[in-house]
Amino acid sequence: MSILFQPTIIKNLELPNRFVRSATNCGGADQNGFVTEKHLDLYAGLAGGGVGLIITGATNVEEQGQILPFQKRITSDDHIPGLKKLTETVHRRGARIAVQLFHGGAEAGKFMETQNKTAVAPAYLENDPYFPFFKAWYRALAEDEIWKIIWAFGQGARRARAAGFDAVQLHGSHGYLFSQFLSPYINRREDQWGGSLENRLRFHHEVLKEIRKQVGEDYPVFIKLGVQDSIPGGLEFDQGREAARLAAAMGFDALEISLGARGSGWEETEFRPGVKLISEEAYYRLWSREIKPVVDVPVMLAGGLRSFELMEEIVQAGDADFVALSRPLIREPHLINDWEKGQRRKSSCVSCNKCIGCLLEAQMVECRGPKKENKKAGTTAA
Repeated sequence: MSILFQPTIIKNLELPNRFVRSATNCGGADQNGFVTEKHLDLYAGLAGGGVGLIITGATNVEEQGQILPFQKRITSDDHIPGLKKLTETVHRRGARIAVQLFHGGAEAGKFMETQNKTAVAPAYLENDPYFPFFKAWYRALAEDEIWKIIWAFGQGARRARAAGFDAVQLHGSHGYLFSQFLSPYINRREDQWGGSLENRLRFHHEVLKEIRKQVGEDYPVFIKLGVQDSIPGGLEFDQGREAARLAAAMGFDALEISLGARGSGWEETEFRPGVKLISEEAYYRLWSREIKPVVDVPVMLAGGLRSFELMEEIVQAGDADFVALSRPLIREPHLINDWEKGQRRKSSCVSCNKCIGCLLEAQMVECRGPKKENKKAGTTAA
């Protein structure tokens, strides 16, 4: 049996294999962030398709952090029944599911404008040329507002456990709020939340402590951590690796390694296009390889994974403990089952990123790449 199909454990969570569906926005919620039948169908396909651990798309803990219409929320106890239907759908098919708790920070600016609200961030960068994704008005957070968001993450985790999720993951990458706090370029605060690396990680630590208050020490809490920015003056990998070490020491139970703040153009984001050669896959592997020896928790690797043999080699070499896929499972939600049956072909995803366009059009995400017979698409990106 391939190492990728061996059962394993994160904390007390038993997983049937080492395949993770990396968090993927699907755009299928209703206008108030509630789960819909579209969600249930999507996640049923993923769970039935063989992936061991599904991480949901970014799920808002606070309405002010929302970046897209029709994005799931966990902002109220009223969301729990629908989310419970979602977890039950996944569990009936033998998979496990974590919810990704999310706040967009300044990245929420464009959507907040449509709601007559203002987005927030650790600091305000006036007329900054290096932040092309901050395309709408936002403002700096006051101290009391930071604590309010920390509390909201704790409440989100409480609701997640009540809804039957097996774990939670914090979205700490891709230029969203956690990533904004960690980036020395973006976070120019001069109080306890800014300056040194430890201060820029204080938000992460306080959120984790609040979550532990709500769900206890036995509940698995993960983080998707951006360990290097794509902007000049941003987080560099030496500090990103140390941030990963400190996150593990804080008590996060698993780390998913990814990009921090995005730059301009697809090449400077987690959505690198045109991944065709095996040498172009696993573009964050070297980061993961350097982080593994300094942490004592499992490491998940995302980023352009397409070939079964390469994923197997990565885990066998000890560069990561789990492999995380997104765009391939949008195109082929049953890909893992095919691999388990011995059909070890490469994913047919061509990394065209047309799936991401669905979200920008407020559509349910689907594969819009070259047609493939008898394959239905699932959800978005990395």
